[in-house]
Amino acid sequence: MTDLPAPPVAGTRPHSFTRHGVTIEDPWAWLKDPAYPNVADKDVLAYLEAENGYFEKVMAPLKPLSETLFTEMRGRIKEDESTVPQKDGDWLYWTDYETGGEYPRWWRRHVDGGEDVMILDEPALAEGKEYFRLGAFSVSPDGRLLAYAVDDNGSERFEVRVKDLESGALLPDTIPGMLSEIVWTADSKGFLYGLANENWRTDNARWHKLGEPVARDVELFKEADEGYRVAVGETQSRNYLLVSTGDHVTSEVYLLSPEDPSRPMVCVSPRKPGREYDVDEHDGTLFIHTNDIDPQFRLVTAPVATPGEWTERIGPSAHFYMTGVTCFADYFIVEGREDGLDQIELHRYDPAIAPVRLKFPEASYVAGLGDNPEYAMAKLRIGYESMVTPGTVYDYSVATGEFETLKVQEIPSGYDGSKYRTERLKIAARDGTEVPVSVVYPKDFPRDGTGKLYLYAYGAYGYAIPPGFSTSRISFLDRGVAFAIAHIRGGDDLGQQWYLDGKLEKRTNSFNDFVDVARGLIDRGFTHKGGIAIAGRSAGGELMGAVINSDPELWAVVVADVPFVDVLNTMLDESLPLTPGEWPEWGNPVTDPAAFALIRSYSPYDNVIAQAYPPLFISGGLNDPRVTYWEPAKWAARLRATKTDDQVLVLKTNMGAGHGGKSGRWESLKEAADEMAFVLWRLKAGD
Repeated sequence: MTDLPAPPVAGTRPHSFTRHGVTIEDPWAWLKDPAYPNVADKDVLAYLEAENGYFEKVMAPLKPLSETLFTEMRGRIKEDESTVPQKDGDWLYWTDYETGGEYPRWWRRHVDGGEDVMILDEPALAEGKEYFRLGAFSVSPDGRLLAYAVDDNGSERFEVRVKDLESGALLPDTIPGMLSEIVWTADSKGFLYGLANENWRTDNARWHKLGEPVARDVELFKEADEGYRVAVGETQSRNYLLVSTGDHVTSEVYLLSPEDPSRPMVCVSPRKPGREYDVDEHDGTLFIHTNDIDPQFRLVTAPVATPGEWTERIGPSAHFYMTGVTCFADYFIVEGREDGLDQIELHRYDPAIAPVRLKFPEASYVAGLGDNPEYAMAKLRIGYESMVTPGTVYDYSVATGEFETLKVQEIPSGYDGSKYRTERLKIAARDGTEVPVSVVYPKDFPRDGTGKLYLYAYGAYGYAIPPGFSTSRISFLDRGVAFAIAHIRGGDDLGQQWYLDGKLEKRTNSFNDFVDVARGLIDRGFTHKGGIAIAGRSAGGELMGAVINSDPELWAVVVADVPFVDVLNTMLDESLPLTPGEWPEWGNPVTDPAAFALIRSYSPYDNVIAQAYPPLFISGGLNDPRVTYWEPAKWAARLRATKTDDQVLVLKTNMGAGHGGKSGRWESLKEAADEMAFVLWRLKAGD
């Protein structure tokens, strides 16, 4: 591609270390500023700015396409979008956007009527800021106060503020460095929260009393294990506050009094390695959702007075993966997936009454509980969508079993679902395991191998990618590009065992699944070798790095957003915010030579070799605490120095944002348009 400008070159500096008798050479280690999270090293910043300048030059000829895509995508979003009001106590709450607004406004109205009152103006809070994100948001039980948290640089170090909703004034109570939810005490005179420590780990639960200096806040709980994270919450009944602690595989929950959190907390059940559980409560009985005897989870109950005495209420099922339980006044809801498809079951507390499973119309879809803040709910708020059906909000009548449609996602520029088709396929991986694949494509899409395909996956942390609706995706479909989601191992799409089969010593199953799905889609005529665009984000970016090392010839173009690619170095660095908590997911190469060897064998940065690679679009965030900016920067530098092709590679670093990229609905859409333009350019699909 001789018409492209010359890319920047990151110089090398000798650097090596030895672990478990193995010496690792890392000549781009200098791109990690030793003062992080403060990044002020002139050489580092100069390289990142040079890469950003190169990105702009490469993208300049694509600007017309990017602007066209942005216009299309913006045209599918209702400018003055609003949510369906929902009752919580004496008030109805909802959000809306002003026409053209980047951020929502938060409103309420008394259930007896009266005027609409704006309780939080996000656009005003975000004014003049390059980045803005609202975190925790919680109205006090008496409805008079709002506690909320803001992050204005993408570092995910939030500041708590408290607003008097009657006067509109801010209280002097301000808490910097928060990283948690906010849960009020019953008297509305204080709340629970958690602070991030110097390593960006929430190892505590604290109680702030309004009007008191933050220095006097009561530390209710302190976690000693550096790999655990502490969270605060409450039961649906609001009879108990909750403090939970755990990592990716183990949990422990405590009950606290909402009237007086200083009373001795009650441990539901002491932590046991590898056992997860979460807790809700009804009428003095705890409902505990746990994987103690089976990875599919089960539901047990226990008296509040003796919380460790567990009695099975719903046993584990080979086909139904129980993902959560919520207790309401007259019934409880069990959510889960059966053969990978979302299910919602309504159970009465009387076990003699058969449960009711809610029915949904399509063969592949996403469904779940929506906003249901109260304990006594005669109607359940339900969310539903599919790859061809826009987001729909229902109220489900518990008494009659009827669905009432409250809102269907409006697409101002128009949408005709009959123009598209969706399928759920199963493709055998190399070990014989059948991997589900969700595909959507234009109804006239060729199945003769000549088509172009965009393939997405994540495959980590037990996170399932839902086969939901996307207005942006339509721009691909209308240019003849099919879109597929590979539900690979490492997610929990087919249950927790599906997750377990893609982590630790089985991590490479995720990579193999993805490659085998791609080959299976080729065999089924969806596309051909070299006709596939692939994308992944964060841990999904690690997936991208692995599969371009192993099978580069399959891919036409690759998007790796905030990619976790320097896996070995990150997992060896105990000072990084997330590392100790990540060892249950990836292994601990600090102490375990086998984990060191395995991670080294697939870590994308460590396995770049002299071969031809496909075109690459790589992004990072300077303030990202999850995947630090130097991971994509080092990877891009090593790829540039090592690969044998002349295919384009761009690295874009958001200098004022973090893991999520730019904030605001239009700014984030512009980033999506740039990525899509790059993909279409390399796929050569559409104008």
